[in-house]
Amino acid sequence: MDVPSWEERIVIDPANPFGLPDFQVADLHGRTSSEVVADLVPGTRLVKAFHMLPHELLGADPYQAGARRVIFLSGGWFIRASRREQSCYIRICVRYILIFVEERMFAQDRARKLAILIITCVGFFMVLLDTSIVNVALPTIQTDFHASLTDLQWMVDAYTLPFAALLLTAGSLGDRFGRKRLFLIGLIGFTLGSALCALAPNLQLLIAGRALQGAGGAALSPGSLSLLVAAFTDHKERTQALGIWSGISGLALAAGPVVGGVLIRVSNWPAIFFVNLPIGTLVFILGWRILAESRNPHARRLDLPGQVLAIAGLASLTYALIEGESAGWTSPLILSLFASAAAFLIAFLVVEARVREPLLPLQLFKSVVFSTANAAAAVVGFALLSTVFFVTQYFQSVQGYSALDAGLRTLPSSMGIFLTAPVAGQVAARFGPRVPITLGALLSGVALLLLIRLDPTTSYANIWWNQGMYGIGFGLMLSPLTAAGLSTIPQHRAGLGSAVLNTSRQIGSVFGIALLGALVEQQFINNLFSKLSNLGIPGSISQKMVATIASAGAEGGQVQFSGSLPVASHVLHQVINQAFTDSLHISFLTTGTLLLFTGGVCALLLKVPRHVEADKDIPSDTPEELVPASGEI
Repeated sequence: MDVPSWEERIVIDPANPFGLPDFQVADLHGRTSSEVVADLVPGTRLVKAFHMLPHELLGADPYQAGARRVIFLSGGWFIRASRREQSCYIRICVRYILIFVEERMFAQDRARKLAILIITCVGFFMVLLDTSIVNVALPTIQTDFHASLTDLQWMVDAYTLPFAALLLTAGSLGDRFGRKRLFLIGLIGFTLGSALCALAPNLQLLIAGRALQGAGGAALSPGSLSLLVAAFTDHKERTQALGIWSGISGLALAAGPVVGGVLIRVSNWPAIFFVNLPIGTLVFILGWRILAESRNPHARRLDLPGQVLAIAGLASLTYALIEGESAGWTSPLILSLFASAAAFLIAFLVVEARVREPLLPLQLFKSVVFSTANAAAAVVGFALLSTVFFVTQYFQSVQGYSALDAGLRTLPSSMGIFLTAPVAGQVAARFGPRVPITLGALLSGVALLLLIRLDPTTSYANIWWNQGMYGIGFGLMLSPLTAAGLSTIPQHRAGLGSAVLNTSRQIGSVFGIALLGALVEQQFINNLFSKLSNLGIPGSISQKMVATIASAGAEGGQVQFSGSLPVASHVLHQVINQAFTDSLHISFLTTGTLLLFTGGVCALLLKVPRHVEADKDIPSDTPEELVPASGEI
C-alpha cells in the first residue's frame, strides 16, 4: 500500500475534529525534530489528530486515516481527559514523532544522496569528456602551434598514458587514505591541468597540462565510483545510482565532439579547457562540504615497485612508438627505449609474481575467460580511440569542415555506442556475454574495413552509416566484456577485476594512438613520395618536399615553401589530401582485421553462463567496511 507523502498527510485546518476545548492550530513545517520532542513534554499542548471521529481513530491504521490535522491542546485538557483519551493522545504523539522524524530524516538523506550523485557524476563526466572533446580541437591546435602528427599523438597519449598507468594505484590510495580525499585531490589536479592547457603558450606546456589532467582523472574516476558505493547502501538505490554513473560515459562520448565544436566556434581551442575551471571549482566546493569521508580498513598495501616499473615500461614503449619515425627506428635512442621497455615490463611481472599484495594480481589471468576479456578490452581501446582520432582529422583537414561540423559528423558513432550499450547488457543477460561481444567485434570490424574505400571527396551519405555501424559494434562489446571478465572472479575481488579491465582498455588506447600513428605517418611519407614522383618531380626535390610536408600530416597543405614550386599549389593540395587519406587505410585495415580476429577468439573462448549477474562488475557487495574518516585534505 502506498504511503502518502508528508505534504499529503499534513493538512492544517482550524476545525476541531474532536470537539475539544482550548486548542490552537500550529503549522509544523520547518520545525526541527528537537522542537517536536520538546512539545511532547508533559504540560505542553501538541497532539496530532485525524479528521475522523474519535472512536474511529482509536482502532484505525494511521496510513489509512486519510488527511491529518495538527492542533495544539492545552495542558489542562490533558489533565482533565479520561485515561482512554490520554492514551489516545500519547499514541498519536508517538506515532507523529516517528513519522515526522523518519520522513524529515529521509528527506535530508535523499537530498544528500542526490547531491553526492551529482557531484561524483559531474566529476566523472569531466574526465571522460576530455577524452573525446580534444579530438575536434587537434587540427586547430596543430595550425596554431605548427605541430606535427607526432605532436598530436602526444596530445592524446599524454592524457591516456598517466590515466592508464595510475588507475589501479589510485583505487588503493582511496581505500587507504580516504575516498573523498582522493576524489578532491584528483579534481584539483585535473582542474589545474585544464588551466595549464588553456594558458599554455607553447606545445610543450600544453602536453604537460594534458599529463596533469590524466593523472587527476586517474584519481577522479575510481574515487567517484567508491563514493557512490559508500553513499548508496540500499541495493536498489545503488543499482540505480551506478546505472546513471555508467551512462555518463556514453553521454560524455556523444557530447564531447559537439561541445568541443561549439566552444571552438564561439571562442577558440583554449575554451575546451577553460570550461573545466568553473565547473571543477564548483564541484570541489560542493564536494568539500557534502561528501562524507570513508576508508577501507582492509585496503591493499601500495605496490610502489610495481607502480614505478609499470609507468617506466609503458612510458618507454609509448615514447619509442611515437618518436620512432622521426628519430629513426634503428637509432640508438629508439632501440634503447625498446630494450628498456622490455626490461621494465619483465621486471614488473617478476615483482608482481612475488609481492604479497601486487598492483596487478597475475593469478587473475589463470582464467581463460578473464584473460580473453582483458585482451578484447585492449583491442576495443586500441581501435576505438584511434578511429575517432583519424576520422576527425579526415573531416577537418581533408574535407575542410569546421570543428563543429566535424563534431556533428562523428555523432553516428558516438550515438551508436550510447544507445546500444544499455541494450547490450540485456542481450548478455539473456544469451550470455559471448553473443553480443562476438557480434559487436564482427560488426565493428566489417565497418572499419569498409572505410578503406574512403576518398578525399567521399560524400558524407556514404560515411555516416559506417560510423553508426562500428559505433553499434563497440557498444555491444563494452559492458558484456566487463560481465564476462568478472564472471570467473570471486565476488570480493569484483572491484579489482573491474579496474584491471578498465586499465586494459586504456592501455589499448595508448598503444592504438602510438602504433597506428606511426604506421599512418610512415605510409603517408611513402604515398606522398610516390605521388610527387608520378608528377615528374625529381627525386631529390620530392624528398625535400616530403620531409617538409610529412611531419604536418593532413595539414601539410598549409606548409609554406620558399621559392617557386615545381607543381601548382592546388595540385599539391590535392596530392597531399589523397596521400593522407590513403595512409588512413592502413589504420582501418589493421583495426578491422584485429577486431574480426578478436570476434573469432571470443566466440571460441568466452564460455560464460547466460545469466551473469548484471551488477557483478560493481564493488557493491564486497565485504569491506566503510570507516568514517575525520581527516581532510
